[in-house]
This record gives sequence, C-alpha cells and structure tokens, in this order.
Amino acid sequence: MSTAPHRPPPDALTLGALGLAVAAVSSSAPLIAFAAAPALAVAFWRNLLSAAVLGPVAVTRRRAELRALTVGPGRREGLFCVLSGVALAAHFATWMPSAKLTSVAAATALGATQPVWQGLIARWQGRRLPAAAWAGIAVAVLGAALATGADFAVSGRAFAGDLLAVAGGMFAAVYTALGERARASISTTTYTTVCYGVCAVILLVVCLLGGVRLHGWDGGTWLAILGLVAGAQLLGHSMFNYALHRVSATTISVLILLEAPGAALIGWAWLGQLPRPLALPGLALLLAGVAVVVLGGARAGRRAAPPAVPADAAPPGG
Repeated sequence: MSTAPHRPPPDALTLGALGLAVAAVSSSAPLIAFAAAPALAVAFWRNLLSAAVLGPVAVTRRRAELRALTVGPGRREGLFCVLSGVALAAHFATWMPSAKLTSVAAATALGATQPVWQGLIARWQGRRLPAAAWAGIAVAVLGAALATGADFAVSGRAFAGDLLAVAGGMFAAVYTALGERARASISTTTYTTVCYGVCAVILLVVCLLGGVRLHGWDGGTWLAILGLVAGAQLLGHSMFNYALHRVSATTISVLILLEAPGAALIGWAWLGQLPRPLALPGLALLLAGVAVVVLGGARAGRRAAPPAVPADAAPPGG
C-alpha cells in the first residue's frame, strides 16, 4: 500500500491558482462546441500550437534533458513520454468530438469519470486508495452527472457522444498513468513538449487519412482554438501544476470534476444549453464529494513521509 507524500497546507495563492485552473478548463467544452471546425482538427491545432509555445523553452533550457531521452537509461522515460502522447491523442480524438455530438454538460460530466478509471488503474498496479477517497470519488462523479444532466439516450447522436465521452475519460486516465512514470524524473516542460508534439503528429496523420479539413475557417473559430490553447491547455494545466506542490495529484484529479458545473454554466449562458432541474442537488453532491477527497487527502498527507518526486512534476489531466 503506497503512502501519500507530505505537503504543506494550501495557502491563499495556491487556492487562487486552483480556482483559476478550474475556470480555465471549464471553458474547454463550450469552446469546442462553438468552433465551426471538425473536432479532430481543433484537437490537432490545440496540441500543435501548445507544443510550439513550449518547444523553444524546452530546447533552450532543457536541451540536455531532451537529449537524454534518446540514449542510455533515459530512453525508458522517453518511451513513456511517447506512449503518453499516444494516449493523449486517443483522449482528444474521443472526448473532443463528444462535445459536438452531445451536450456540453453531458460530455463534460461523462469525461469527468477519469478519477474512477484512475483508481482502477492504480488498483491494478497494486496500489490502494483509502475508503474515504473512493467514497468521495463516487459521490463527486454522481454529483457531476446529476449537475450537468448527462443523458445516455436522448438520440442516437447524443448516445454516440456519451460513449465517446466515457472513452475520453478512460484514455485520460491511461494518459495520466503513463505520464506519472515519465514525470517522476523529467521536468514538466520537457514532458509536455514531447507529449503534445507526439499527440499533434498522431492527430495530423488521422486528419490527413480521414480527409479532415485543417484550415479555411472564420475568425471566431480560430479565436476559439487560441482560447483552448491559452486557457485549458496552458493556463489551466499550468495552474494545476503549480498547486501540486501543496495539493496531491489525487485531490487535483477530483477538483477537475468542478469543470463539469462550470462548463454547464458557460454552455447555458453562452450557447443556450439549459441545465436540467437536477443540476442544483447534483452540484451539492459534487462539492460534498470533493470535500471528502480533499479532507481525506490532507489527513493522509499528515501521516505520510516526505516526498521523493520532483517539485515540478505535472498533475493528471487531458
């Protein structure tokens, strides 16, 4: 049974970073639904532009680390970076189309089942989560589904979107599990540059083979893509990463569930997608589940030994 690393309690700056991160990732599904472009093309540009932003930093400041991924024992970490990029491509190729096939609320809620798959993967790896964490995850996921009005059978199109959203949550968990192995010894900048780059190449091949158009859209669509890059891809995940030195990866994974009601609210205000009547009690359940996991993680952290992982290891997330 693994122990959780000891961390100082969250301060006001860390809590503010978490709030900003949740707000940033909550814009993801509404922006995807708004963009007048194929979801796979949006996924490709989102990752290519993110890699283009991070690449020069990695080349100038992490050149030796990048080189080490191709020779000697570092090739193992390099392989995990590549495999993580493959899993991330699978996540984007399933979850992002789901936001166009079903409602923003349903796509976000069903994709938010990632912590459940994460727990199952951890259990398969021989690790255990406390019973309180499992209870909190279960309550939070149930609350997310109720709050956002996930519906499996509105229509054949919506049902396909629901299935893709669930698959997206599963691939996000695989992506995180693989990334954990690489991020234990590799900086966030190096890891994300390689991962996003591999993901972009795979999505480009898929788009070319599938005849997906990659250009020729209006300005609003390009602004939506840039919003995804600056918000969910860079700002949101960067703030989660900043908070990781004081908040556990499991807690952050569950805090990402708050994206569900945030996306539902944006979808209602911007796209006119009204939430169902169960939204309010669902939101209450979601917050209760998050509180259980946060309190349980803090309690476990007080009993744990000091960490043996880099301070800039990245958090889970798509």
